[in-house]
Amino acid sequence: MTQVVAALIWQGDRFLACQRPAHKARGLLWEFVGGKVEPGETREQALVRECREELGVTVAPLGVFCQVRHRYPDLEVELTLFHAKITQGTPQKLEHNDIRWITVEEIGRYPFCPADEEILKALRAGAGHPAL
Repeated sequence: MTQVVAALIWQGDRFLACQRPAHKARGLLWEFVGGKVEPGETREQALVRECREELGVTVAPLGVFCQVRHRYPDLEVELTLFHAKITQGTPQKLEHNDIRWITVEEIGRYPFCPADEEILKALRAGAGHPAL
């Protein structure tokens, strides 16, 4: 089981979605920014590191929104999605093919990774937007 963290970052009524690079597994699908937890890291530390590496921003984890387990053909992940707030910087495409701020209503226009489907259902049902 691979431990993975990701960030649900809001800007007004839009959240940040990132398109995976074409050359990686699940290439060109959309996802929440994040990645694998390294040995010796807490999930929160991994989230801060991944956001810095992939977007060039500093984030503050604000608590867990949800946890999801998903089995892909090549790996099984336990994904912890955190509410997070950007405290420094502006998101940049350092690793992703594209990044966009999208509304919940626009989710259907973006093919997301299968592990994110439960999260997207919760967002569509009205969960997930903290009063920040």
